[in-house]
Amino acid sequence: MREITVITENRVGALADVCEALGGVGVNIKAISAQGVGETGIIRLITEDETSARNILERSGFRIMVGDVVTMRLRDRPGELAKVARKLAVSGVDIESVYIMGKVNGDIEVALRPKSVKDALAALKK
Repeated sequence: MREITVITENRVGALADVCEALGGVGVNIKAISAQGVGETGIIRLITEDETSARNILERSGFRIMVGDVVTMRLRDRPGELAKVARKLAVSGVDIESVYIMGKVNGDIEVALRPKSVKDALAALKK
C-alpha cells in the first residue's frame, strides 16, 4: 500500500479539487489527512487504486509524492498505538505519517509511513 502526498496552495477549495479529481475517475479514498501550513496545503491520502489516483492528480497539475506504508491491525483499546510508536522510536525509526483507517472485526487497522519500511518492519518483529 502507498501513500500519496499532495502539495498544494493553502486556499479555500484545494481539498475539494483533490477529492473531486479522484471521485471523478472512481477512485475511493481509504484514509486522508489535510493540513494547512502557512501558504502550503499538505493532503496525505491512501486510496484503493494508487495508480489511477497518481495519474489523475498528476494530469490535473497537482504536485505529488508517493511512499510506502506499513499496515497492521491492533486491538482497539487504549495504549496499543503507543506500544507500536515506542517500539519504532526505540529502534530509531522516523514516522512521517500515521492513519487509523477503520475497524476490522473489532480491531483497528492502522497505516503508518516510516522513513524506512525495512527498518520499521525489522523493529516491529522484535
